[in-house]
Amino acid sequence: MKVLVIGGDGYCGWATALYLSNRGYEVGILDSLVRRHWDNELGVETLTPIAPIQQRLQRWQDLTGKTIDLFVGDITNYEFLHKTLKQFEPNTLVHFGEQRSAPFSMIDREHAVLTQVNNVVGTLNLLYAMREDFPDCHLVKLGTMGEYGTPNIDIEEGFITIEHNGRKDTLPYPKQPGSMYHLSKVHDSHNIDFACRIWGLRATDLNQGIVYGVLTEETGMDELLINRLDYDGVFGTALNRFCIQAAIGHPLTVYGKGGQTRGFLDIRDTVRCMELAIANPAKPGEFRVFNQFTELFNIAELANMVKKAGSGLGLNIEINNLDNPRVEKEEHYFNAKNTKLLDLGLNPHYLSDSLLDSLLNFAIKYQQRVDNKQILPKVSWHRK
Repeated sequence: MKVLVIGGDGYCGWATALYLSNRGYEVGILDSLVRRHWDNELGVETLTPIAPIQQRLQRWQDLTGKTIDLFVGDITNYEFLHKTLKQFEPNTLVHFGEQRSAPFSMIDREHAVLTQVNNVVGTLNLLYAMREDFPDCHLVKLGTMGEYGTPNIDIEEGFITIEHNGRKDTLPYPKQPGSMYHLSKVHDSHNIDFACRIWGLRATDLNQGIVYGVLTEETGMDELLINRLDYDGVFGTALNRFCIQAAIGHPLTVYGKGGQTRGFLDIRDTVRCMELAIANPAKPGEFRVFNQFTELFNIAELANMVKKAGSGLGLNIEINNLDNPRVEKEEHYFNAKNTKLLDLGLNPHYLSDSLLDSLLNFAIKYQQRVDNKQILPKVSWHRK
């Protein structure tokens, strides 16, 4: 099985590429390396020191004897993409190659346009390349639970059965995205659905919750294989950010009241979900949607869990409720279904005191790399 991991230099992509390689898949990474450029643009660094991609891959080969092919380029360049696919000839395309930060997409018009062009055009190019030369290839695409928003009804896995005026149909679940980034993912989902219905392609859309953690079996093998861990106000996600703030004695930054409920999962479950989707592919013409999370928490709950775990390690942790820079409901109903991956065999890693201790100790180890000026949110959704 040949798997091309698009965006394989990023947080989820790197862990997935190594995981699949370790399990005998023939893996290639396609990446423009633009995520490193955005760090430079924002003046931030990941908490963990990340080696150049070529050095990372060489270290992987030295340790395991396994090679991962590297293709450096941009999938919005159709000629490059098509040439790469012809050269590698994948059975499965794992697509992480998108700008994944809601705050980044809301900085200004330029960043909103960059996000939508990068994400929507890149995915469209993939679909056309599949239609042209790889119609049997299975697209495994990273979506987001943020496509759904916070509706006052249960969130199904991609589709909902509706009765209206005496008639019944199963239709794509209504979307209420909360940022220009989440909007781009909705466009992706519609385009992929279209390609499956009209061209007979096969695809799995994995609507992922918020990922936490840094170590998988593979990324923990060596310092040069370590994964990135973002803590800044643009790319940092809630639990990772809280643990790093706790490690340096910075108050935990809870936006608003902290009543926002979201789905969460361990990065070890991210890579396993990818493998399950690859090993159990969609049928020709089928567009599947799996909700990829293991637990639901609100942000205030997470902050209190980190405070409790940190206190056990001797850390003095405060929680600050900041004015919410986002436009979102802070108190809302949220009940999302997530049975499809469990049915395929996912055995989740649930958030535990020991995992929080591990994350906090990891943050303490690298705390000297934290730039305090990058912690607070600097991007607002509100009209100026």
